[in-house]
Amino acid sequence: MASKLDISTLDFDQVKANLKTFLGQQDEFRDYDFEGSGMSVLLDVLAYNTHYLGYNANMLANEMFLDSADLRSSVVSKAKAVGYTPTSSVASTATIDVVVNNASGASLTMTAGTRFTTTVNDQSFSFVNKADVTITPVDGVYKFSDLEIQEGSFLNFKYTVSTSDIEQRFIIPNDSVDTTTLTVKVQESSSDSTTNTYTLADGLTGLTSTSQVYFLQEVENGRYEVYFGDGVLGKAIADGNIVILDYISCNRSLPNGASSFTLSDNIGGFSNVTITTKSNAANGTGPESIASIKHNAPRDYASQDRAVTAEDYQVLVKSLYANAAAVQVYGGEDAEVPAYGKVFISIRAKSGSNLTVATKNSIVQSLKQFAVASVRPEIIDPETTFIRLSTDFKYDSDKTTKDVSTLRTNIRNAIIEYNQDNLLNFTGVFRHSKLTEAINGADSSILSNITTVKLFKTITPTLNTALKYEVSFNNAFFNPHSGHNAAGGGVIDSTGFKINNDSSTNEHFLDDDGEGNLRVYYLSGTTRIYTDSSFGTVDYTNGKVTLTSANITSISNVDGATSTIIRIFAIPNSNDVVPVRNQTLEIDTTNSTVGGEVDAVESGSSAAGTTYTTTSSYSSY
Repeated sequence: MASKLDISTLDFDQVKANLKTFLGQQDEFRDYDFEGSGMSVLLDVLAYNTHYLGYNANMLANEMFLDSADLRSSVVSKAKAVGYTPTSSVASTATIDVVVNNASGASLTMTAGTRFTTTVNDQSFSFVNKADVTITPVDGVYKFSDLEIQEGSFLNFKYTVSTSDIEQRFIIPNDSVDTTTLTVKVQESSSDSTTNTYTLADGLTGLTSTSQVYFLQEVENGRYEVYFGDGVLGKAIADGNIVILDYISCNRSLPNGASSFTLSDNIGGFSNVTITTKSNAANGTGPESIASIKHNAPRDYASQDRAVTAEDYQVLVKSLYANAAAVQVYGGEDAEVPAYGKVFISIRAKSGSNLTVATKNSIVQSLKQFAVASVRPEIIDPETTFIRLSTDFKYDSDKTTKDVSTLRTNIRNAIIEYNQDNLLNFTGVFRHSKLTEAINGADSSILSNITTVKLFKTITPTLNTALKYEVSFNNAFFNPHSGHNAAGGGVIDSTGFKINNDSSTNEHFLDDDGEGNLRVYYLSGTTRIYTDSSFGTVDYTNGKVTLTSANITSISNVDGATSTIIRIFAIPNSNDVVPVRNQTLEIDTTNSTVGGEVDAVESGSSAAGTTYTTTSSYSSY
């Protein structure tokens, strides 16, 4: 009796083999040469057909669920089912001051869409202001202060409503639109120029038949569609209405970093201007990725448009600020200094530096409608704790043709990859064993490595003013006993600076006495001359350095360049480093050192047993 077909496999070769096995068990095809006959072609067709049908059925099933879908259209559709709209591209934004020279009049207006040009990486870009700005002169000076300009083209598109066209859709004809710049107006008719500005609906609650709102959704080809109410939930548009869409189409992240701008148009008829850049162009980004939609959509649905838990805030912030690469949220009760009634939010941007004050205020204002009435959201900048490594490795010269220099490069690349893949976010823990494993895996010839860890943070002191500075590493320092390494400078050190209570021009540095006292000294040859043995305090348990009243008059160069910062170094108690609250970790890949040598034992050196050297596992800084 012939066995049944195995229907559990979808691979072409397996399907064909199953068909041949099944037919070979039939009396009509017993001892039949399938490969040497035309029957083989028929079996190929049947196998391919089965394979295609199975593949399509499998893909169809996958595309039905948000977590398994691969096509963007499927992911967007499933996200829409839970009320989530993916974020669009976001235009790069800069802040400038514009002084109009030789202007006149009681006031001066910069119309929306005034163009400013710049160049980034030899490519030209245009920036525009998205709203009219009117100023009056102050002491005869016409100055537009803190003017926000966005990269892109100011575009306008119109649709005439035809209710008889049941397939009419109001699609923005551009896949690089920044929907945050979108303005939707409805003109009554071609003969009546009266327009009403519609606002983006934020849910259905409170909508009436006269609410002038629009809805937004992503559709095919990455474009966005505007649609309106049905006369019950939101005002319905009427036959002959003209839908006017004003928006900026941008070049996403390409213009980020632009720092110098030139006026391309005129302002009220005047073109002689002086432009000062307050903040370089930043925050330009592409549309939300598929992975991000999959992550955010169910969490956005779970938040139900209210901010109660930390995760609620994280989801809402990412939806309100598309340039957020990572968001950390914690309650005021968990702050280093408890602040009850507050929730602290820290945002690491995909591009650009820390958020501007205007951006922070905008996000906070948007969050207030979701937050519990008694809770005040506050946005704080991320704090970066840098990790500087010193790596010494040994390798077997018989297993590679590479020299030490090439192996060092491979290891540096492994460190850079570890840094990018595991750190640079609020939850990225530095795990020493994982890093050393990655270093050993940089080349098959590497036998071992000793990698020591040192932390540093930076302060930007106000010169010639006595101030208190607190530097929190949030990781305990290495201090096995009171007075540890007092003669050698303890576990704290720093880059150089000068202080006002030393009449000389000596360059000073920080160290500690192992008993919690921060000291300041200068070098006379190799001898440390202490100017102040109580310059501040060191909290070894909590990982905190405090400069009690530091009057710093100048700052030494850092990394061979003029600097405004002082680096403060510390040896951690653990080689594993954990980010706390708004802290992120980053390996200083530029200044970390890598050294290596041939392993004498593995090389078979006759002197290996007497001259083999090892590297200390403790920091050598």
